[in-house]
Amino acid sequence: MGDVLTGFHAAWEFESDSVLIRYERGIRTPKLFQTLGERRVPLTALAGVTLTPGRRGTVVLRAEPRPGADPLMDAADGQLKEGCDPYRLVVPAERATLAEYYAEELRARLTGSGPAERPLVAPPEPPLRFKAYDGKASFDGSAVRFRWSWTGASSAKWKAGDQSFPVSGLGGVEWRSPEIFEGHLRLLPREEASADRSRPPQPDQDPAAVVFGLGYGPVHESLPFAAAVLAAVRAAGPATPVPVPAPRRDPADIADRIRHLGELHQAGLVTDEEFSVKKAELLAEL
Repeated sequence: MGDVLTGFHAAWEFESDSVLIRYERGIRTPKLFQTLGERRVPLTALAGVTLTPGRRGTVVLRAEPRPGADPLMDAADGQLKEGCDPYRLVVPAERATLAEYYAEELRARLTGSGPAERPLVAPPEPPLRFKAYDGKASFDGSAVRFRWSWTGASSAKWKAGDQSFPVSGLGGVEWRSPEIFEGHLRLLPREEASADRSRPPQPDQDPAAVVFGLGYGPVHESLPFAAAVLAAVRAAGPATPVPVPAPRRDPADIADRIRHLGELHQAGLVTDEEFSVKKAELLAEL
C-alpha cells in the first residue's frame, strides 16, 4: 500500500507485506513507545484488525498479534494498560473513513491464524539492563545477570550471591508489571534443569528473580528486557517450564505483607478494591 496513517503518539506505514509503526518521542507519548522507537510488523504476525469508537472524538485502529508472533506481547501477557498497547493507534474521528479503508485493506491481506511457530516481530536487541528494587539486571544476548543491591536484596539473595543464567539453561520468563503489587521478573528453568524444584520461592527470596518497586523496574525498561530474554530462550530451542504448585507461606511473612499492603493503601498507592482482593489472596495462602 505504501500509505501512512498518523494518529496520536504513532504513525502506521502500510506496505505490501508489513506495517511499519513509528512511535513519536513527544513528552506525552508513553515511555514504552519511545523506547520501542519503531517496529516492523509482518502481516503474517497478525490475526485480525479492528476499528472501534474511542474517547473524545476518536476512533481506535488495533491490530491483533498472533500468540507467539511477538515476544513483547507474550511477555506482557495482557498486563499492559490500554494507552500503552503498541498495536493500538488512536486517530481523530475526522479520519475515521480513512482508518476504515486501511482496516479493510489489512484484513484482506491477512493470511496467518492461530499461534505462530516462531517469533515474527523482532524483539528489542541486547545489550539491555535495568535497575530493580533489589538488584540490577543485565542481558548481553547469551546470559542474564543479577547483581544484588545493598539496600533492597533479601538475606537469601545475599547468601546466594550475584547470579548468572545462560540462555541455554532457561525455559521461559515470568514478568509481572511494576504497576501492580508484587511486580517482578523471574527466570524459569528448563524442564531438565528443574526436576527437583518442587515449588518456587517468593520472588523476594528467589535468586532467579528480581522484584520491582515504586520507581524501580519501570515497564518501559523491564518489559523490553523480558521480551528479549524470552525471544533468545525460544531461539535456543523448545522448552516447557515445569508447572509448580502454589507454595504455602509462613504466617509471619503473610502478616508482614498485609501490613505493607495496608501502608500502600493508606498512602493512596493501592485502591480499596485492589487492597481487598490482594489481602484475600494473601490470606488464602495460609
